[in-house]
Amino acid sequence: MIASFFFVIRLALAWSLAFMLAVVLWNIAHNGNYLGPVWPFFVVAYAMLGMVITGAFSHVRRVRLIAGRVDSSALANRQRRQVEIPFEAGEAFDLLDAAIRELPRTEAIESARDSLQIRAKVRRLDPYGNKLPTRFSVFDWFGRKDNQILATVTPGDGTGSVTLICEPGNGAWSDWFRVDDGTNLENADAITRAITRRIAERRRGEQAAVTQTETEKELTVARLNLLHAQVEPHFLYNTLASAQYLTRTDPARADEMLGHLIAYLRHSLPRTDEALSTLGAELERSHAYLEILRIRMGDRLKVQIDVATELHVTPMPPMMLQTLVENAVKHGLEPKPGGGTIWLLGRGGEGKVSVTVADDGRGFSDASSGTGIGLKNVRERLRLVYGAAASLTIVANFPSGVAATLTVPALSGKDGRHG
Repeated sequence: MIASFFFVIRLALAWSLAFMLAVVLWNIAHNGNYLGPVWPFFVVAYAMLGMVITGAFSHVRRVRLIAGRVDSSALANRQRRQVEIPFEAGEAFDLLDAAIRELPRTEAIESARDSLQIRAKVRRLDPYGNKLPTRFSVFDWFGRKDNQILATVTPGDGTGSVTLICEPGNGAWSDWFRVDDGTNLENADAITRAITRRIAERRRGEQAAVTQTETEKELTVARLNLLHAQVEPHFLYNTLASAQYLTRTDPARADEMLGHLIAYLRHSLPRTDEALSTLGAELERSHAYLEILRIRMGDRLKVQIDVATELHVTPMPPMMLQTLVENAVKHGLEPKPGGGTIWLLGRGGEGKVSVTVADDGRGFSDASSGTGIGLKNVRERLRLVYGAAASLTIVANFPSGVAATLTVPALSGKDGRHG
């Protein structure tokens, strides 16, 4: 209430002093000669003063409706805002530029991306008639009748700080005589809301992308689990049938086979979390699997493993290596008369660990060329877990067979994380 009172009094006093100065100058210009009765001047002055006070109260009332409060900052013709945008300066500038361009009646926009500065003009309408101000408005007898916007982005550490100034298009001296009917307050609040809305949309988009990624990850894991559930019983039944037969013909080998089966199953138990396995654990699973097949296939399957012990701690998603080993056996060696050899080779360097599963089987002519469901799921899981930091490459082996190489980030020795 006090701020409203002093605001109205300030405007009325400024116009009264301006009228008194005009009268003094008029008398000086006419050397004090009598020019008739002075009461018409006072009638005009009082009428003008009444219009000023009425316009000032209208301004106060409209500001209260817009801002929900009345204080010196809200009543001011010139509005300043400081808005922090949680994006780097270039993105913050683009967001700010779009918000200003969406403001109604904005024109003459000057957007300088290198200096991170935007200037614009906004046509001011009579808020009570939605039309341009008329010559009958006391506050528009002089000066320009539009507003202007100056916005600057200050770069920060991954953020952009926006300084927004909304003001009338004429000099600051006119604030003693004119009101903007809250139009600059409207502009400042509208731009601030637009920035907030765009940030919220960006956050929702990021959240939706994260949700979609999580959904894709869950679907991939579900497909892998389904594939595993389809393949594992078949392998388990065959192994148990072979063990049953060996218990009658060769108990020692039956005992060996069951030992490998226990090791395989121990590493194949479903996980209750999404924790990564290690290369060492995956090698143990694959080795147990291959040893079981070696007992069943006899001399038709040979296995060579060359992976340095220090690489065994490398984090690795479970079942990836197993998928490559199963592909090598089923599509490479089993269809080949006489069988062949499976190689598991590990190499490290430059922050990467590469594991190659190679065979000298049928090769691409009769084997999968890397477009099967198992390999597609391996690639998809690599993308979801590592992004572009991991890869799966499949090439022809010499002189025959296929070599699949899985490359993942190495474990950093300093902090125990991926290198």
